[in-house]
Amino acid sequence: MRNIVVLEHISLDGVIQAPGGPDEDTSGGFVHGGWIAPFSDPILGTAIRRQMNLPFDLLVGRTTFEIWEPYWPQHADAWPNVNAATKYVASNTRTSSEWQPSVFLSGDIAEKVAKIKQQPGPDLHVWGSGDLLQTLIKHDLVDVFWLMIYPITLGNGKRLFAEGMIPAAFKVTESAVTANGVIVVNYERAGVFTTAS
Repeated sequence: MRNIVVLEHISLDGVIQAPGGPDEDTSGGFVHGGWIAPFSDPILGTAIRRQMNLPFDLLVGRTTFEIWEPYWPQHADAWPNVNAATKYVASNTRTSSEWQPSVFLSGDIAEKVAKIKQQPGPDLHVWGSGDLLQTLIKHDLVDVFWLMIYPITLGNGKRLFAEGMIPAAFKVTESAVTANGVIVVNYERAGVFTTAS
C-alpha cells in the first residue's frame, strides 16, 4: 500500500497559501505570497532536498499542477525526480498535458485516490493543493504530514485544516529546528485517538 505524504510550508496560524511567490495564489485577496523567503537557510534546504530526492509520485490539485507544469520541465537539473514521477492531478476541467507522465482524476476524487493507494508504487507526495487536501483529510486518506512550520502568523489565507480533521493520533518520527526558527517535523499516523479515562 502506498502512503499519502502531505508536505507543506505552514504558518503558526495554519496558513499554507502561496508560500513561494507573490503571484502564486492570490485567490481570496491573499496578499502575503512569498512569505517563506526570509526563512531560507542550509538546514531547511537540506531537509527539503532530502524529501525531493525520495522515490515518489505526485498527487496534486489542478492549480498547483498548472503552476508547476511550465516550470519544472525547464528546471530538471534542480529536481529531476518531479519530471519522472507520475503526476496524478485532481481536476474536473483538465484531461491532458504535455508534462508526462500525467493522469487526470475527476469525479469522486476520494474514491479514486483510495484505489491508487492500493496499487503498487512509491508514496504519493502532496505539495500545495489546498482544496485537494481538504478532500484527502475529510476522507482520512493522509498517512504522513511532513511540515515546515514557520514562526509567523498571516491572519488569513487557505489553511491546512480548513474544514477540521477527524480525531487521529500521530507520532513524531523526525524533527529539526533551523537557525531561522522553522520547525521541520514529520508526523506519521499512530493508530486511534484516545482520551484520558
